[in-house]
Amino acid sequence: MATQLPSQAPKQAPKQPKVGMVSLGCPKALVDSERILTRLRADGYAMSPDYAGADVVLVNTCGFLDSAKEESLAAIGEAIAENGRVIVTGCMGNEAEAIRAKFPAVLAVTGAHQYEAVVEAVHEAAPPGQGPYVDLIPQTDIKLTPRHYSYLKISEGCNHACSFCIIPQLRGKLVSRRIDAVMREAEKLVASGTRELLVISQDTSAYGVDTRHEPREWHGQQVRAHMTDLARELGQLRTPEGAPPWVRLHYVYPYPHVDAVIPLMAEGLLTPYLDIPFQHASPKILKAMKRPANEAKVLERLAQWRDICPDITIRSSFVVGFPGETEDDFAYLLDWLGEAQLDRVGAFRFEPVAGAAANDLAGAVPEAVKEERYARLMAVTESIGQAKLEAKVGRSLPVIIDEVGEPDEDGDIGATGRSQADAPEIDGNVFLRNVPESLKAGDMVAVRIEQADAHDLFGYISDI
Repeated sequence: MATQLPSQAPKQAPKQPKVGMVSLGCPKALVDSERILTRLRADGYAMSPDYAGADVVLVNTCGFLDSAKEESLAAIGEAIAENGRVIVTGCMGNEAEAIRAKFPAVLAVTGAHQYEAVVEAVHEAAPPGQGPYVDLIPQTDIKLTPRHYSYLKISEGCNHACSFCIIPQLRGKLVSRRIDAVMREAEKLVASGTRELLVISQDTSAYGVDTRHEPREWHGQQVRAHMTDLARELGQLRTPEGAPPWVRLHYVYPYPHVDAVIPLMAEGLLTPYLDIPFQHASPKILKAMKRPANEAKVLERLAQWRDICPDITIRSSFVVGFPGETEDDFAYLLDWLGEAQLDRVGAFRFEPVAGAAANDLAGAVPEAVKEERYARLMAVTESIGQAKLEAKVGRSLPVIIDEVGEPDEDGDIGATGRSQADAPEIDGNVFLRNVPESLKAGDMVAVRIEQADAHDLFGYISDI
C-alpha cells in the first residue's frame, strides 16, 4: 500500500521549505510516516502533495518481502526522476549500501522508526526557514488516514523468531510504549474526530512483556501496560458527542490471556473483531515456521469465543507453499479451515526473504503448486465468507461511513461504509443506496442489509 500526502495543504508561511512523502507497506509504517511529518511540521516545514512542489521527498520503504523491496526501489527511482532530492527511510534502511549502489543520488538513508535521523537528514537537505510563523504547529498530529479512523501503534519490534520473517532484524526486539502515553494519544485522537481506533503492533498480545507490564497512572488509577488493561481503558473513551469509538485489535497472537478480551467485546467496549495471524494449521509446518502448534486447542477456543460473543469476526492470514509443505499438510489446513469457519482470510504464497531461516529448509514447493494451492484455499475461504455474509441479509448493522458519492442522474446518492466486521483497506465494504445529502464520512448509521456477495454487503439506512 502506497500513501501520498493529501491534497489539502496546511496553511504555510512565506519561504517555508516543503516536504513530500511516499509511504509504503503496512499500517505500522504509515504511523511512522505520520510521526515524521508531524515533527517536521513543528520544525517549520510545509507539506507538498506532489513531487514538483517539494524541496525534498521522503520515501518510507517496506522490506518484508522481495516483492515489497522491488516496489520500494521503484518508488525511490520515481521520486529521484520526478524530484531528484530524495531521503530514504523505513524497513529497507538496513540495506543502505544496496540502495546507494542503485541510486547514488539519494541524499540519506535511515532505518525503520529512526525519527531523529530522518529529521536531521531533512534539516541538512532543506534547512528550515527562519523567522516567526503563525499557526505553524498543528493542534493535532498530521494524519495520512481519513479523519474518522486512526491507527494506534502500541509497540515496536517483535520477540518471535518465525523462520519466514525478518521483522526482528528490521525493527528489533519488542519495545512497548508506556500505557499512559498510548492512552493520551488515543484520547487526543478521539477528541479530534476519530471514530475508530485500530490498535497495531508486531504482536499486540505481547504488549508490555518487555516492561513487565509496568503500571502507570491514568486518570487517577494505576493501569498496567497489558493488552487486556489497554483494551478495557480504550473501551471507556467517548467522542465529543458521547459515543464510544470502535476499538479494533490487529496482529493478535492467540495467547491464553486473549480470552479475557472477548467478554469486553460482548459488553460493547471493544469492536467484536480479532486479527490473528495463524499462518498455517499443520503441526509439522507450524513447527518448521517456529510458531505455536496447538491447532486443536485453537478450534476449542474459537468455539468458546463465539459462545461468549456470537458476532465476533475472526480475520487471519495463511502461507501456502512453505518449504516442506506436502499435499497432506495442505489438506490438513483446508480441513482445519472448514472447522474454524473464519470470517475473513488472506493468503500468501511463500516467498523467500533474504536473511530468513526458512530459505535454508528443504522441500521447496514449485511455483505452479503454490499457485494451485493458493487458488484452492481462496475458493474454500471465499465460500465460507460468502455464507457468513449472506447470513447477515435482513439484519440491521452499525456501519461507519467512509465515502459519500455524488448524485446520479436520478438524484440517488450512494455511499461506501464498513460494518464492525470490516477493517479499512483489508476487508469488505457495505455499499449504501439512496442516502441523505447530509450524510458525511465518519457518520455511524444503522444499515438494513438486503444483499451480499463473496466480499461485500449492500443495503440502506434503517431505523432501529
